[in-house]
Amino acid sequence: MIHKARIETYPGDLKTLAVEVGDLRYDALATFLQALSDKLREDGKKDADRKRKKLATHLQNTADLLNDSAEEIQSAWGICEPYMP
Repeated sequence: MIHKARIETYPGDLKTLAVEVGDLRYDALATFLQALSDKLREDGKKDADRKRKKLATHLQNTADLLNDSAEEIQSAWGICEPYMP
């Protein structure tokens, strides 16, 4: 697999993408963050299987932090949801 420096199907740059993702409704953002966490956790497991311990550890740590972020933004959604149209 080739890791890319940009998303070929997205016309903007990564900073613009970050703004667009950040502008998602918080429940959708939580779903995105959880999916990204799951992806990186899967990558970390594959690297662990390949005996790439340092890389696997960093990927697992990142997955944990993203999972925590997903939980936090889901809590923010719980605060905002009653006021959303």
